[in-house]
Amino acid sequence: MSLSLIIPVYNEVNQIHFSLKKLTKFKKIFKNIEIIFINDFCNDGTDKIIKNFIKKHRYMKLCNNKKKGLGSAIEVGVIKSTNQYVCIFMSDMSDDLNDLKKYYKLINGSNLDAVLGTRFSSMSKIKNYPKIKFILNRIFNNFVRIILWSNYNDFTNAFKIYKRKTLLKLLPFVSENFNIFLELPLKIIIRKYNYSVISINWKNRSRGKSKFKIKELSSMYLFTLFYCLLEKILLINKK
Repeated sequence: MSLSLIIPVYNEVNQIHFSLKKLTKFKKIFKNIEIIFINDFCNDGTDKIIKNFIKKHRYMKLCNNKKKGLGSAIEVGVIKSTNQYVCIFMSDMSDDLNDLKKYYKLINGSNLDAVLGTRFSSMSKIKNYPKIKFILNRIFNNFVRIILWSNYNDFTNAFKIYKRKTLLKLLPFVSENFNIFLELPLKIIIRKYNYSVISINWKNRSRGKSKFKIKELSSMYLFTLFYCLLEKILLINKK
């Protein structure tokens, strides 16, 4: 199983011990897996904990981001990855690692460029999602879905799997923060890559603090949305 797991980290000292222990269990399932942590300028010692831990786990490595921000961190991870498939996963363990097996089973050996997960299907299970964030998330995702005339309804979650060669074609990324997770599926859909959708589970983090700030990020999400829509218009005009 040829899989690279990209995990950006920023000040997760209260979470990272739990995450590292949980991630080691998947080495038994994914024999040819590499786990790439991207240090996004941690200043609480998270990077030192990872550096010490991976000494005994050769399939894990720590890379430093070149400039602060999730978008840049994901870009570094994609470039540093070496396996055929790349999955993006958040260090807070809010997504269910067991869904990774479903992702891989669907994309491996197929003609798919990506498998996009949704937390908002009848088969998904969501636990402890803050009410205001949930409502705003649903409003925004449905807004994007309607604009694109798409059946997909969870653009904003990070946890998705891609062919590495497809992600390389999406470079450079224009999004600097959490909006990178909107940019990637938008580009997949707008550029008409092959993709499939599966239901995934999600639970709110139980350790540490979320870095997601609605007021600060709303303008960034709108920037990414309109940037990708402009690309769609330009692609249509080329035909």
